[in-house]
Amino acid sequence: MFKPFRTAAVLGAGVMGSQIAAHLANAGLTVHLLDLAGKGSNKNELVETSFKKALKLSPPIFFTEKTARRVIVGNFDEHFDSVAAVDWVIEAVVENLDIKQKLMERLESVIRSDTIVSTNTSGLPIDAIAQGRSESFRQRFLGTHFFNPPRYLKLLEIIPTADTDPQVLERMKWFGELHLGKGVVVAKDTPNFIANRIGMYVTMLGLQALTQGYTIEEIDTLTGTIAGRPKSATFRTADLVGLDTLMYVASNLYPAIPHDESREVFRVPELLRKLVETGTLGAKTGQGFYKKQDRQILSLNPETLAYEPAKPLNLGDIEAIGKIPDLGDRLRALYRDRSRAGAFFRESILKTLSYAACRIPEIADSPTDIDKAMRWGFGWELGPFEIWDVLGFETVLADMKAAGMTVPEWAEVKSQKSKVKSENLIFDSRLPLIWQNPEAALLDMGDGVVLYEFRSKGNTLSLQVVDGLTEVLDLLENDYRGLVIGNSSAHFSGGANLAEMAMMAQSGLGAIADLIVKFQTLLQRIHYFPKPIVAAIQGRVLGGGCELVMACPQVVAAAETYIGLVELSVGLIPGAGGIMRSVTWAADRAATEAPHHIQPFLRRVFETIGMAKVSNSAAEAQELGFLPPTARILMNGDRRLEVAKEEVLCSDRAGYASPPERNAIMVLGRPGRAMLDYAADTLYRGGFISEYDRYLANRLAYVMAGGELSAPALVDENYLLQLEREAFLPLLSQPKTQERIAHTLKHKKPLRN
Repeated sequence: MFKPFRTAAVLGAGVMGSQIAAHLANAGLTVHLLDLAGKGSNKNELVETSFKKALKLSPPIFFTEKTARRVIVGNFDEHFDSVAAVDWVIEAVVENLDIKQKLMERLESVIRSDTIVSTNTSGLPIDAIAQGRSESFRQRFLGTHFFNPPRYLKLLEIIPTADTDPQVLERMKWFGELHLGKGVVVAKDTPNFIANRIGMYVTMLGLQALTQGYTIEEIDTLTGTIAGRPKSATFRTADLVGLDTLMYVASNLYPAIPHDESREVFRVPELLRKLVETGTLGAKTGQGFYKKQDRQILSLNPETLAYEPAKPLNLGDIEAIGKIPDLGDRLRALYRDRSRAGAFFRESILKTLSYAACRIPEIADSPTDIDKAMRWGFGWELGPFEIWDVLGFETVLADMKAAGMTVPEWAEVKSQKSKVKSENLIFDSRLPLIWQNPEAALLDMGDGVVLYEFRSKGNTLSLQVVDGLTEVLDLLENDYRGLVIGNSSAHFSGGANLAEMAMMAQSGLGAIADLIVKFQTLLQRIHYFPKPIVAAIQGRVLGGGCELVMACPQVVAAAETYIGLVELSVGLIPGAGGIMRSVTWAADRAATEAPHHIQPFLRRVFETIGMAKVSNSAAEAQELGFLPPTARILMNGDRRLEVAKEEVLCSDRAGYASPPERNAIMVLGRPGRAMLDYAADTLYRGGFISEYDRYLANRLAYVMAGGELSAPALVDENYLLQLEREAFLPLLSQPKTQERIAHTLKHKKPLRN
C-alpha cells in the first residue's frame, strides 16, 4: 500500500499548469500554483491573471466553486520555498530544455528527500530534463503527461527514465488511477510518447487527403463519429488545438525520428505553414479550417484559402452506413464499401494500423497500451488494434501486404488465436444472468448481491424498466442480501421515456396517472426497502433518473456525474417524488423549523428545479441536494459497481435498517408560495425565463409550499406526492408542453417557448 499525496506544487500557471492544479484540487489536494514573478509591485500578477483566466474556462475545471480555494497562487521569487513542504512537484513551464534543467537544479536545493518530481512535457526527452541532478533526485523523477483538459480527458501517460525507482513508478500509477481517476499508461521516453505519436500520424494523414481530392467536410465525416471517433474529427480538432501548435509539434517531431519508416508523413504541409504565417490559427483567432460567419459554418478552400459554404458530400451511400448502430458492423461496412468513402477509410486505416504496429516495442510494449492511449487520450471508441480485430486480423494483414505497407515481424507471427484482445471489458458483461426483459436485466455480482441494469435506449425509465424493477424487488425480498442499481454505459439515465409518455397521452391521461402512481410507489418502496439498495451512477442522471437516485438511501457516484431535475425544460414538473425530497432536504438543512430559517434553502431548491439546473459534478450535486452527504464519490468512476457492491455488503453486515418514515415535513403554506412566486416573477422580468417558464414555476411553487395551506404546517410524504400528481397531469394537456416534448424528441435539445 502506498501513501496518497496530500500536497502538491505545480510550476507554471499556463493553460495546462492551471488545469492540472485544478484537477489535483478536485482530488482533495492542497496545491501551490507558482509562476514567474511580475515586474510591478504585485509579483503575483502573472499567476493571478492566468488563474483567473482558467476559472472562466468552459467546461469548468473545478468540481465546485469552493474547490478552487484549495489552490494557493504564488511566484518563483517570493514563494518558491513553499515547495519544501509538498509531496509532489509537477513542472509545466515553457518547452525549453535549458529553462527546465535550471528549474530542476533550483528544485533539488529546496524539496524534501522523499518528494516526487515530474514533468508534463510532451515534446522534450524526459531523461534530458533531469541531467546533472543527483542520483536520489533522478530516482524520484519521471514524466506525467496529462491530456488537455486534464479534468475531462482520462489518459495519463507516465514516463519513467532508466533511473526512476520502480516503487516511485508504482506509486504514481496507483495514485493516478485511484485518486485522480485516470487511465494510466506507462510510455517509453520517445518523441511524443504514445497517444500524440499515433494521433499526430492520423492527423497528418487527414491533411494529406486534402491533396487527394477529398474536401474538409468529407474527411471530417469519415474520421468522426461514423468511425467511432469524436465528432470534432480531424479538422475541427485541429482548430481547437491550434494550427500553430499542430505545426510546432510536427516541426519538432520530424527531426526527432530519423529512423521512423513513415517519417515523411510528419513533414509540415505547405498549406499548414501558409495558414500559420497569415495568423490563421484556428478557434483562438476565429478561423482555421473552419470559420463561423453570420451563423453559418464555412470551410477553407485549400486552393484559394477562401472560406466557402460546404459542398455536397460525394461519399456514396455514407448515410446508410452511418445509421448502422453497432460500431463493429459500421467499420466493416466502411471497409468493404467500394465508393470514395471506402477507399479513404481502407487506405487511412491500413496505414494507421501498420504505423501503430511498427511502433511496438519502440513506444510501448504491447498493443493494449496503444489502444488504451488512443481511447483515453483521443476519445476513440476502439483503439487501433481493437479495430484490427474487428475488421479481421488475417484480412487486414493480407491487405497491408498487398498494398506494400510495412508489416512488423511480431504481426507476421501472431496467430489469430493469440493476438492481443482488448482489456476494455465491462464489469457487468461477465456476470451471470438471473432475470431479464427486453429493456432490463438482473445480474449476479456474487456474495448475495445483485445488479439491476437498464438496457433501454438512452437508459430511459421506460415501462419495462419500471415494471422490471418492481419484479426484481419481489425477488430481492426473499433471496438476496442487497441490490445495486447501475449500468456500464457512459450515462446512468436520461430520465423518463418521453416518446412512450407522449403516445400514452394521446389516449387520455388515465394511463399516465396510473404510471405516475406506479413510479411513485416504486421509489417509495426502494427508499424504505428492508435490504440495502445502492445506486451506482455516472454521467448524465436526469429527470426521473435523478428522482430514482434521490430515492436510494445509499449512492456511489463517479466524480463526473451530472445530475438534475430537468422536467421544466420539457414543460413538466417532477412527478415521482423529486419535489417532495427536495422540500425535505430544504427543511433538514435549516437550523430550525422556523419559516425564516427554511426559506433560503427552499428558494435555492426552487430556483435549481425551476431553471432545470444540472450539477457540474457529483460534489456540486451534494451542494444542490441531489445526492446525500453520505454519497461515496469516486474519482475513478470505473470502480463504481465494485464499490457499490461493497457498500451493500458492509450495510448488510452492520445490520441494515431502512430510514425512518418522514411523517412530519415542514412546508411554508401560502406565505412561502408568495415568496417563491415573487422569485419566479423576478427571473421573468429579468429576462432569464419565458412566460411559460414562469407559469411552470408557479405550479412548482404550489407543490413545494404545500398547495392550498394558508400557513406553515407539518405534512407527510404522501401529502406532497399527491400534490405532485395533481400538478403534473394537467401540464401534459398544455400546448406549450406538448411543443416542448415534440421539440426535444426531434432535436434532442430543449425548447424555451
